[in-house]
Amino acid sequence: MNAGSKVGIKEVATEAGVSIATVSRALRGLHHVNPETRKKILDAAEKLNYPIPQTSAKALYGRTNSVGVVAPYISRWYFAQVINGAEQALREAGLDLLLYNFSQMKGRERLFQHQLLKGRVDALVVISLPPTEEEFESMLGLGIPIALVGMHHAQCSSVAIDDVAGARTATQHLVNLGHKKIGLLSGRPDDPFGFSVPQDRRNGFMQVLAESGLEWKPSREVYGDFTMYGASRAMDDLLARPDRPTAIFAQSDEMALGALQAIRRNGLKVPDDISIIGFDGHEMAEFSDLTTIEQPVQLMGEMAAWSIMERLKAPKSESHSLTLPTTLVVRDSTKRLQ
Repeated sequence: MNAGSKVGIKEVATEAGVSIATVSRALRGLHHVNPETRKKILDAAEKLNYPIPQTSAKALYGRTNSVGVVAPYISRWYFAQVINGAEQALREAGLDLLLYNFSQMKGRERLFQHQLLKGRVDALVVISLPPTEEEFESMLGLGIPIALVGMHHAQCSSVAIDDVAGARTATQHLVNLGHKKIGLLSGRPDDPFGFSVPQDRRNGFMQVLAESGLEWKPSREVYGDFTMYGASRAMDDLLARPDRPTAIFAQSDEMALGALQAIRRNGLKVPDDISIIGFDGHEMAEFSDLTTIEQPVQLMGEMAAWSIMERLKAPKSESHSLTLPTTLVVRDSTKRLQ
């Protein structure tokens, strides 16, 4: 070109041998431009000294600078804490977080079957949502680093706790206090997402009862759907039944908090009439004097983010599966049976 002539998008298009519309899409970082064409456009722009926005340059080289986080719920405490931990770690590294949230099966089908993630993110964090084998194949087919939170898989990095062991600790605490009639506040038995946590925590609970020679009555189990409201209603039901338990293991702190409200509403006292222990380490557990099994929820989100950032820097690095410890935190909601 002649000296002093102004280079515009038209000249870049001519140099690259593509349409002006294709150049515009590529420079805006849109994904429906194939990699070879992107490279050709980038080379043409550099040759002609056409200014390229930095964010577009990342996209031209196949990097979106974004990490996808898949969560079935975002309003529930556990998921919000994991997301918060991941977001902080990603933000410090200059990466954006794209949240894919759905609470119905249709959303899940759209995400996996129609490959809504393809080309939009550099890596993926999946929170406590056990994928089907078909869904897992779809995720692996993206060819990007994947980290799981709350579950393990041989082909992905993962960070979780041992839910069975945590539930065993909670139940053993009640047994050690002399309780023999122990109730269980659990999740839905017909959970459409297939979460493993409710069953794992139930298994740990049942193991300790069996090992302690304690009788189990199905009438001592109610379903709180892992929400305060659901647990409050379920606890009303349990307290109306004969042969009331002297202690309750709630599979989450949110359910334990709902149960506390129901117990008070029914004119009973914790722990004088009923002891109760939760699970999670919710910040409200401390303010409610709730005994609980504490898990490092926010740290799990951070560690999942760190693991995928390591894989982005070194794609051939090995994936790691980590199981973090839980801690029994004893407060005033449990006491020795007199």
